[in-house]
Amino acid sequence: MPDQSQRRRHEHGHDDRPEHGAGHAPTVSLNHAAFSATTHCLTGCAIGEVLGLAIATALGWGNTPSIALAVVLAFFFGYALTLTPVLRAGVPLRRALGLAFASDTASIAVMELVDNGFILLVPGAMAAGLGDALFWWSLAVGLAIAFVFAFPLNRWLIARGRGHAVVHAFHGH
Repeated sequence: MPDQSQRRRHEHGHDDRPEHGAGHAPTVSLNHAAFSATTHCLTGCAIGEVLGLAIATALGWGNTPSIALAVVLAFFFGYALTLTPVLRAGVPLRRALGLAFASDTASIAVMELVDNGFILLVPGAMAAGLGDALFWWSLAVGLAIAFVFAFPLNRWLIARGRGHAVVHAFHGH
Protein backbone atom coordinates (compact mmCIF):
# COMPACT_ATOMS: atom_id res chain seq x y z
CA MET A 1 0.00 0.00 0.00
CA PRO A 2 1.54 3.32 -1.03
CA ASP A 3 2.20 5.88 1.64
CA GLN A 4 0.44 9.26 1.69
CA SER A 5 3.13 11.12 -0.30
CA GLN A 6 3.25 8.42 -3.01
CA ARG A 7 -0.54 8.47 -3.30
CA ARG A 8 -0.53 12.29 -3.50
CA ARG A 9 2.16 12.25 -6.23
CA HIS A 10 0.15 9.67 -8.20
CA GLU A 11 -3.08 11.66 -7.90
CA HIS A 12 -1.28 14.74 -9.23
CA GLY A 13 -0.03 12.93 -12.32
CA HIS A 14 3.38 11.73 -11.13
CA ASP A 15 4.16 8.05 -10.98
CA ASP A 16 7.85 7.31 -11.05
CA ARG A 17 7.67 3.84 -9.56
CA PRO A 18 9.05 1.01 -11.69
CA GLU A 19 6.36 -1.09 -13.39
CA HIS A 20 7.59 -4.54 -12.45
CA GLY A 21 10.61 -4.01 -10.27
CA ALA A 22 14.09 -2.60 -10.52
CA GLY A 23 15.54 -1.90 -13.94
CA HIS A 24 12.27 -1.25 -15.73
CA ALA A 25 11.11 2.01 -17.23
CA PRO A 26 8.90 4.19 -15.05
CA THR A 27 5.16 3.89 -15.48
CA VAL A 28 3.31 6.55 -17.39
CA SER A 29 1.98 9.53 -15.51
CA LEU A 30 -1.63 9.67 -14.46
CA ASN A 31 -2.24 12.54 -16.88
CA HIS A 32 -0.73 10.58 -19.76
CA ALA A 33 -2.83 7.52 -18.92
CA ALA A 34 -5.98 9.65 -18.71
CA PHE A 35 -5.14 11.37 -22.00
CA SER A 36 -4.60 8.00 -23.66
CA ALA A 37 -7.86 6.61 -22.25
CA THR A 38 -9.80 9.70 -23.32
CA THR A 39 -8.29 9.58 -26.81
CA HIS A 40 -9.26 5.91 -27.00
CA CYS A 41 -12.81 6.81 -25.96
CA LEU A 42 -12.89 9.70 -28.44
CA THR A 43 -11.88 7.37 -31.26
CA GLY A 44 -14.69 4.90 -30.60
CA CYS A 45 -17.21 7.68 -30.09
CA ALA A 46 -16.12 9.48 -33.25
CA ILE A 47 -16.42 6.34 -35.37
CA GLY A 48 -19.88 5.63 -33.94
CA GLU A 49 -21.06 9.22 -34.17
CA VAL A 50 -19.89 9.75 -37.74
CA LEU A 51 -21.24 6.42 -38.95
CA GLY A 52 -24.52 6.72 -37.04
CA LEU A 53 -25.24 10.31 -38.02
CA ALA A 54 -24.16 9.68 -41.60
CA ILE A 55 -26.48 6.66 -41.92
CA ALA A 56 -29.37 8.46 -40.23
CA THR A 57 -28.87 11.62 -42.30
CA ALA A 58 -28.70 9.63 -45.54
CA LEU A 59 -31.92 7.83 -44.57
CA GLY A 60 -33.65 11.10 -43.64
CA TRP A 61 -34.27 10.08 -40.02
CA GLY A 62 -35.36 12.59 -37.37
CA ASN A 63 -33.33 13.75 -34.38
CA THR A 64 -34.26 11.05 -31.88
CA PRO A 65 -33.53 7.98 -34.03
CA SER A 66 -30.41 9.68 -35.44
CA ILE A 67 -28.96 10.30 -32.00
CA ALA A 68 -30.02 6.85 -30.78
CA LEU A 69 -28.19 5.13 -33.64
CA ALA A 70 -25.10 7.31 -33.18
CA VAL A 71 -24.97 6.59 -29.44
CA VAL A 72 -25.46 2.83 -29.90
CA LEU A 73 -22.68 2.75 -32.49
CA ALA A 74 -20.41 4.92 -30.32
CA PHE A 75 -20.74 2.43 -27.46
CA PHE A 76 -20.30 -0.49 -29.86
CA PHE A 77 -17.08 0.88 -31.37
CA GLY A 78 -15.77 2.10 -28.02
CA TYR A 79 -16.18 -1.35 -26.52
CA ALA A 80 -14.82 -3.02 -29.68
CA LEU A 81 -11.63 -0.95 -29.50
CA THR A 82 -11.15 -2.15 -25.93
CA LEU A 83 -12.10 -5.76 -26.58
CA THR A 84 -9.69 -6.33 -29.44
CA PRO A 85 -6.38 -6.14 -27.53
CA VAL A 86 -7.91 -7.81 -24.46
CA LEU A 87 -9.07 -10.79 -26.53
CA ARG A 88 -5.69 -10.89 -28.31
CA ALA A 89 -4.09 -11.16 -24.88
CA GLY A 90 -6.00 -14.44 -24.41
CA VAL A 91 -8.68 -13.22 -22.02
CA PRO A 92 -11.90 -15.27 -22.39
CA LEU A 93 -14.76 -13.38 -24.11
CA ARG A 94 -17.03 -13.23 -21.06
CA ARG A 95 -14.30 -11.73 -18.87
CA ALA A 96 -13.15 -9.43 -21.69
CA LEU A 97 -16.70 -8.07 -22.08
CA GLY A 98 -16.87 -7.37 -18.34
CA LEU A 99 -13.52 -5.57 -18.49
CA ALA A 100 -14.62 -3.49 -21.47
CA PHE A 101 -17.89 -2.51 -19.81
CA ALA A 102 -16.08 -1.62 -16.57
CA SER A 103 -13.36 0.38 -18.29
CA ASP A 104 -15.31 2.37 -20.86
CA THR A 105 -18.96 2.83 -19.90
CA ALA A 106 -18.65 6.00 -17.81
CA SER A 107 -16.29 7.71 -20.24
CA ILE A 108 -18.37 6.89 -23.32
CA ALA A 109 -21.56 7.98 -21.55
CA VAL A 110 -20.08 11.38 -20.63
CA MET A 111 -18.63 11.86 -24.08
CA GLU A 112 -21.92 10.99 -25.79
CA LEU A 113 -23.98 13.18 -23.47
CA VAL A 114 -21.77 16.22 -24.02
CA ASP A 115 -21.27 15.70 -27.75
CA ASN A 116 -24.92 15.13 -28.56
CA GLY A 117 -25.99 17.92 -26.22
CA PHE A 118 -23.73 20.32 -28.09
CA ILE A 119 -24.97 19.18 -31.50
CA LEU A 120 -28.56 19.68 -30.38
CA LEU A 121 -27.73 23.22 -29.23
CA VAL A 122 -26.20 24.27 -32.56
CA PRO A 123 -28.98 25.71 -34.71
CA GLY A 124 -29.42 23.62 -37.85
CA ALA A 125 -26.78 21.01 -37.01
CA MET A 126 -29.21 18.10 -36.85
CA ALA A 127 -30.83 19.16 -40.12
CA ALA A 128 -27.50 19.63 -41.92
CA GLY A 129 -26.66 17.14 -44.64
CA LEU A 130 -23.44 15.19 -45.04
CA GLY A 131 -22.24 17.74 -47.59
CA ASP A 132 -22.76 20.67 -45.23
CA ALA A 133 -19.81 22.13 -43.34
CA LEU A 134 -22.15 22.69 -40.36
CA PHE A 135 -22.67 18.93 -40.00
CA TRP A 136 -18.95 18.22 -39.75
CA TRP A 137 -18.07 21.37 -37.78
CA SER A 138 -20.68 20.72 -35.08
CA LEU A 139 -19.66 17.07 -34.80
CA ALA A 140 -15.94 17.90 -34.52
CA VAL A 141 -16.44 20.71 -32.01
CA GLY A 142 -18.90 18.61 -29.99
CA LEU A 143 -16.38 15.75 -29.75
CA ALA A 144 -13.60 18.18 -28.78
CA ILE A 145 -15.74 19.62 -25.99
CA ALA A 146 -16.69 16.10 -24.92
CA PHE A 147 -12.98 15.23 -24.66
CA VAL A 148 -12.51 18.11 -22.21
CA PHE A 149 -15.31 16.71 -20.02
CA ALA A 150 -14.24 13.05 -20.27
CA PHE A 151 -10.57 13.68 -19.45
CA PRO A 152 -11.04 14.55 -15.75
CA LEU A 153 -13.45 11.63 -15.34
CA ASN A 154 -10.90 9.23 -16.84
CA ARG A 155 -8.14 10.71 -14.69
CA TRP A 156 -10.25 10.31 -11.56
CA LEU A 157 -11.18 6.71 -12.44
CA ILE A 158 -7.62 5.68 -13.31
CA ALA A 159 -6.26 7.21 -10.09
CA ARG A 160 -8.58 4.85 -8.22
CA GLY A 161 -7.69 1.76 -10.29
CA ARG A 162 -10.93 1.93 -12.26
CA GLY A 163 -11.93 2.93 -15.77
CA HIS A 164 -9.29 2.29 -18.42
CA ALA A 165 -6.85 1.22 -15.70
CA VAL A 166 -8.56 -2.19 -15.55
CA VAL A 167 -7.57 -3.00 -19.15
CA HIS A 168 -4.27 -1.10 -19.39
CA ALA A 169 -2.21 -4.26 -18.83
CA PHE A 170 -3.78 -5.85 -21.92
CA HIS A 171 -3.05 -2.96 -24.28
CA GLY A 172 0.20 -2.81 -26.16
CA HIS A 173 1.04 0.77 -25.05
